[in-house]
Amino acid sequence: MEEVIIYTDGACSGNPGPGGYGAILMLGENKKEISGGKKDTTNNIMELSAVIEALKLLKRPCKVQLYSDSAYVVNAFLQHWVDGWIKNDWKNSNKEEVKNKELWQELISLTKVHDVTFHKVKGHSDNKFNNRCDELAREAIKNLK
Repeated sequence: MEEVIIYTDGACSGNPGPGGYGAILMLGENKKEISGGKKDTTNNIMELSAVIEALKLLKRPCKVQLYSDSAYVVNAFLQHWVDGWIKNDWKNSNKEEVKNKELWQELISLTKVHDVTFHKVKGHSDNKFNNRCDELAREAIKNLK
């Protein structure tokens, strides 16, 4: 199984407001950058979209090392929040509906195709790939106008 490294980031100008996402996929020497955006969205939706859109590009099952500065996305898997949500019929610990349920369901289905390991990185720091994803997300917001 090939190992792919993916970095992702989402951004929002206002929350909610215009948002964008960026991702970098790396396999050996090959590198692909993607981005996209929506006129009316939230930061969390863009963080999830970045991961989903990157994973959707993989043409066959892969071992994925996924790096994100989003505690929302990373902790949902590392701290097994998603397992609890599924078990509790998509209610969170406060017995409220889980926000962005459809996106979470899509992401969970992608993690069943690929062997994904989530890693939390510090945002807006010295990680050049995370910083580049942030640039891609912000450019996507500018391109909406």
